[in-house]
Amino acid sequence: MTKPDLRFLLAHPAHFLALGFGSGLAPRAPGTFGTLAAFPLFVLWLWLGLPEGLMLLLTAFLFVAGVPICARAGRSLGAHDPGAIVWDEIVAMLLVLIYAPPTAAGWLLAFALFRLFDIVKPWPIRVVDARVGGGLGVMLDDLFAAVFALAVQAAVWRVLA
Repeated sequence: MTKPDLRFLLAHPAHFLALGFGSGLAPRAPGTFGTLAAFPLFVLWLWLGLPEGLMLLLTAFLFVAGVPICARAGRSLGAHDPGAIVWDEIVAMLLVLIYAPPTAAGWLLAFALFRLFDIVKPWPIRVVDARVGGGLGVMLDDLFAAVFALAVQAAVWRVLA
């Protein structure tokens, strides 16, 4: 496997995106840094006043685009889903943020839940991660982690309401 660096990041647009604009180059916990990279994009969407439906549509587009983006970067790195590829975390976190209360507590809970499910990979996330290859596999396990995070997030806010 090739170790990604700044040269790799800038060698191709797919590398730049797959590595989360550079956040995937973090020497430790690149997935966490990639997840954090979703926040400025989401704040931009809020600042632009995008409605929920448009945010969902954009997130779906970024997911579909992520399949070839992550596949290209993975092939270039010589690994299926190396930690440096964080586009999947960014896109999945955007989905979770769309339904999080726009408060510090809401965003912190969304972040913590998504990271928990992305790291622990309970069933069926672990199965998807192990059995689905290519760019789709990279993107799909994080989508499942986002769905788990969304379910728990909804339950927490329902109980606290």
